[in-house]
Amino acid sequence: MINGGSETAVAPVGGSQPLEWKFSQVFGERTAGEEIQEVDIISAIEFNRNGDHLATGDRGGRVVLFERTDTQDHVGHRRDLEKMDYPINRHPEFRYKTEFQSHEPEFDYLKSLEIEEKINKIRWCQSSNGALFLLSTNDKTIKLWKVQEKKVKKVCNMNVDSTKAMGNGPIVGSSISTSSKQHIANGGCTSNDFSFPTGGFPSLHLPVVTSHETNLMARCRRIYTHAHDYHINSISNNSDGETFISADDLRINLWNLEISSQSFNIVDVKPANMEDLTGDTARPGRITRGGGWEVEGRFEGQEAPGSRSFFTEIIASISDIKFAKDGRHILSRDYMTLKLWDINMDSGPVATFQVHEYLRPKLCDLYENDSIFDKFECCLSGNGLRVATGSYSNLFRVFGCSEGSTEATTLEASKNPMRRQGQATSRPSRSLGNLSGVVRRVKGADNSGVDANGNAFDFTSKLLHLAWHPTENSIACAASNSLYMYYA
Repeated sequence: MINGGSETAVAPVGGSQPLEWKFSQVFGERTAGEEIQEVDIISAIEFNRNGDHLATGDRGGRVVLFERTDTQDHVGHRRDLEKMDYPINRHPEFRYKTEFQSHEPEFDYLKSLEIEEKINKIRWCQSSNGALFLLSTNDKTIKLWKVQEKKVKKVCNMNVDSTKAMGNGPIVGSSISTSSKQHIANGGCTSNDFSFPTGGFPSLHLPVVTSHETNLMARCRRIYTHAHDYHINSISNNSDGETFISADDLRINLWNLEISSQSFNIVDVKPANMEDLTGDTARPGRITRGGGWEVEGRFEGQEAPGSRSFFTEIIASISDIKFAKDGRHILSRDYMTLKLWDINMDSGPVATFQVHEYLRPKLCDLYENDSIFDKFECCLSGNGLRVATGSYSNLFRVFGCSEGSTEATTLEASKNPMRRQGQATSRPSRSLGNLSGVVRRVKGADNSGVDANGNAFDFTSKLLHLAWHPTENSIACAASNSLYMYYA
């Protein structure tokens, strides 16, 4: 397209081909027969705004940070490649940066309740002066962390030989002295045991403080607590960079990052209603004038006649929601499906993606072993053309949202993600910009209880947590204690 003398290449949207996903990295890979420690299981994943950092939290209350390295490796060669007219073909690569203990196990003596140290959610805040800021929460307490490099200072050029100094070392035999020196009152000694420096007192000098290597230090800046009677399910930053919201089962609170002593209750569902709030998110880039908040509306799908059963409300419970970058569309995940909503259409979802329809005949068994209450997360690509969510057997699914797309790819969290890949046929879909007023569709339906290779699904291995890179086709997902990364 030519506009004002500039030429811009526009890729066709309709009928885009499914992405070919490839393995990139794995951190904490489990070896065959290795026993998994409960505290090492990953419970939260989050990219920062530009995708240069990745944070994970685990059930042991630890937060682990990773930083991107592939951009640094190509900076020095970028101009050379441009001169050669050679494209930079790379994908996001990360390395371990640091980790810290965010939460410790606690006990609520008033309610006789144990509070786990497990990290429920992590959210990145705006960086400042080279320092990273992030929020982490367990069931009751939210913390604001600052992570930055600190220079390690050391005192050098001492007058005393460190190999002979005993001030900081253990004194052996101090209670039983075998010295032949004659001691006098007040601790004196008849022999002259003072050692003068070579050259006399003029050779004495002042110690020097020097800076050697730099270490990453994590410091807790704020602790937000005593505001939720129920377990905190999620937290979300607001676009103003100054406030965030937190949600438990029955209420949503608004916080200022700089004020930890008080919060404002903006949503309170009375016990008579008993409607659980299982997730919250802040709409990107929009707060009403005067600092007020908008109640956009209530979104509820229509049930098919005669389809209601004992499990209807359980599987309809929303476990995660995400806003698209356009601020208009919302992606929600319930137990069986992904749903895409338009905030201007509250009558029902504009698209429904079946994640594991083969489980519907097994709902009784899943209820007996509590698997029906598993909370799967969801995510959108940065351009809004694809969505992804996890399933059982360490599988996750990627669906296409672009116009004419039939993409419904099944991938496995392993070094060979396409090993159990299966494509599900579906009707053509529409892009996010053209979803309003279209006939609602269902994609990715699969009624089989086995994969393409005839392998039975493992309901004990579940992929609950995953995140999509904000600018590139790269997905990070957690399979138990292992962090897998893929690109396309």
